[in-house]
Amino acid sequence: MIKNRNSRIAATIVLVFGIILFYVGTDGFKAYTAETARVNDLLQEKPMFPEVTLEDSNGHTYPFSEFKDKYVFITFLYTSCATVCPKLELNMSQVYDLIPKEYFGKDIVFLSISFDPERDTPETLNRYKDAFHSDGVTWRMARIPNQKELNSLLDEFGVIVIPDGQGNFTHNSAFYLVNPNGQLIDVMDYTKVNEAADKVTRILKNETEE
Repeated sequence: MIKNRNSRIAATIVLVFGIILFYVGTDGFKAYTAETARVNDLLQEKPMFPEVTLEDSNGHTYPFSEFKDKYVFITFLYTSCATVCPKLELNMSQVYDLIPKEYFGKDIVFLSISFDPERDTPETLNRYKDAFHSDGVTWRMARIPNQKELNSLLDEFGVIVIPDGQGNFTHNSAFYLVNPNGQLIDVMDYTKVNEAADKVTRILKNETEE
């Protein structure tokens, strides 16, 4: 009798601690995965895009502030990736095609950033952009040659990049939207193309109507 009661008490304690740990680990039950919790934190913090120097597929270098007064729709990738990156960029191309062309150049630019700058040279990025019909102007593919600057950006935007020692990386993937002031304002599911395109179009429409 006493043994059974003690077992029930122990089980209750384990359950309570489990619920507490789950609550903390899921940001108060708002997130059911670590990735969702990460996104929720980013949306709450809205970090600024750090000042970095980009080198694009044309070999041109410029600071991120070149995009001042424009929205920037961003992905992070590496061109040697044979798993998620091609799908990520294909979906990005579909979002690009769905947004009214009147906004490109003036109100928004698309930017794919490689986190493998050693191998993703401008020549490599140029071949990669052609595969996805990026024009290199309104949709640019670029690297950040300075590893310290790259690490700062990845850390600020919660981009997880883990090398496997074989030339590949384990990484998370999403669409990131930065506002004209350089602040991250949204992180979108890259598999939901129409939803992302509709959201960006609404934002651009509201911005231009103000």
